[in-house]
Amino acid sequence: MLPPNIADIFKSYDIRGKVGTQLSPQLAKDIGRVYADWLPRQGIVAIGRDMRPDSAELAEAFMEGVRVQGRDVWDIGQVTSDMIYFAVGKWDLAGGAVITASHNPGSENGIKLYRDQVTPVGLDSGLDTIRDNILNGIVPDPAANYGTSISKNITAEWVNHCLTFVDKLHPFHIAIDTGNGMAGAILPHILPRLPLKVEKMYFELDGTFPNHEANPHNHENLQDLIAKIIGENLDFGIAFDGDGDRAALVDDLGRPVLGTDLIAMVARLYLKKYPGSKVVHEVRTSRATQELIREWGGIPVRTKAGRVNIGPVMRAQQAPFGGETTGHLFFKENYDSDSGLIGALVAMQALTDSGKKLSELINEYRRYIMGPEISFAVADQKAAIDKLRQAFNDGRQDDLDGLTVNYPDYWFNIRASNTEPVIKFNAEAQTDAQLQELIAKVTSLVPILF
Repeated sequence: MLPPNIADIFKSYDIRGKVGTQLSPQLAKDIGRVYADWLPRQGIVAIGRDMRPDSAELAEAFMEGVRVQGRDVWDIGQVTSDMIYFAVGKWDLAGGAVITASHNPGSENGIKLYRDQVTPVGLDSGLDTIRDNILNGIVPDPAANYGTSISKNITAEWVNHCLTFVDKLHPFHIAIDTGNGMAGAILPHILPRLPLKVEKMYFELDGTFPNHEANPHNHENLQDLIAKIIGENLDFGIAFDGDGDRAALVDDLGRPVLGTDLIAMVARLYLKKYPGSKVVHEVRTSRATQELIREWGGIPVRTKAGRVNIGPVMRAQQAPFGGETTGHLFFKENYDSDSGLIGALVAMQALTDSGKKLSELINEYRRYIMGPEISFAVADQKAAIDKLRQAFNDGRQDDLDGLTVNYPDYWFNIRASNTEPVIKFNAEAQTDAQLQELIAKVTSLVPILF
């Protein structure tokens, strides 16, 4: 019998649910079996896990399911999610999976799936098929031969790969907060090879996240890092999310660097390396970032938000770099996939090359006022978006991802959350007064739906 609300664990980009009540070892094994049978190509599957209390048990069950279907497995142990992407790409594997719920609370866990060529498996690219088979109890018959399993440590290869993305860094004095997540296990292998003085924060692996949520996109989780930067007069700080595939920066003034500014920093470096190339960005990216890309000779390519969207569009457009405003940065030389560690290294290289303080660089990129993302709880997501569509029908609208409305002095995007009954609002304006007026108008419209 399936756990209650099992359909809810299949999100747009991965699988996430409450441990025990939704995600159990038996279900992980069944998902592993269906996934193994679904994979389009024969070959090895790499499987890793994060540091959550139940990740080892779930990983063992998932591996068992994959092996039952006759596929050989590499057990690469506790790793950051981006190390799975690297393994699939470097060794041309049939697929890869990591047991993690990223930045979600410790009471939850999940599974991120990839197929060959480091292609993410989301609801639009195979996860829907896996979901439907699970919901309908369609688990394939076991293969004639049981797959093998070998333990493989890829840390050395991963660190060497990451170091190819930087040349010579300035000897910055920084703080790094890994939020008790997986980056704390990998950074000690690379930091001794970098000219940095690092104040380490929460490097101890702890899947219960005792200090703060490991989600640097939420600025509340950056307060300890900000205090460290200001208190010790550091050059800047870096915060990683729980599974280490995303990094955020805080400048020397203690200001969180917006994801769109991080995209601009790296885009400038990559446009020097690949002149005239395309840079993939998503619908929440600042107008300033897009203007800068054009001024630096690049071509901005706009796509849907989401980890599973950026990489495939980069590959199709032959773009060397792409970014999401949540901090996911994607690189052609990293198999068109994202990495928190590579993103942090490349950002430090861009800052080194600029010869400026991080705050000075960011001040150059912030031409407009961008507000933080706001979530509105609504009874009906579609009705809420349609109401805003009508209220702002004199603006230039598009439906690439949710609703984006453009005016000469401001713009906004409103998207339905894939994981909860909310709509997410992002906006930017020429002045703070314009931004506050826009937020007030949207806020006044949305509650009518309750």
